[in-house]
Amino acid sequence: MSPKKPIEEAIDAGLFAHLVQLAAFELDEDQAEYLRGELNKQLKAIDELEAIPLDEATPITSHGVPYTPQNTPPVRDDEWGPYPHPDAILGQAPQTEERYIVVPDIPYTELE
Repeated sequence: MSPKKPIEEAIDAGLFAHLVQLAAFELDEDQAEYLRGELNKQLKAIDELEAIPLDEATPITSHGVPYTPQNTPPVRDDEWGPYPHPDAILGQAPQTEERYIVVPDIPYTELE
């Protein structure tokens, strides 16, 4: 396994250009550099949080409240219901066909 890259350069210009191409973004040079910097800052923050030692016995919590059988909400039923105004959504789509939203094909490259 290769050594972990320093987090400051986790997303270098080449990798970022590849991600932009996969996402089919159109960014000018300033936008691209700003976004790449922000992504690297987020990865650095995650890396710092990951480095905090935690006792394995620490329970999973949400906002400091432990999940217990007494305070865990029941799983809700997965019930389908029609949206009352589908034409309002379809009217916002740039292109539709037979009441389906048409999305452009995105070219891709097979990864090894």
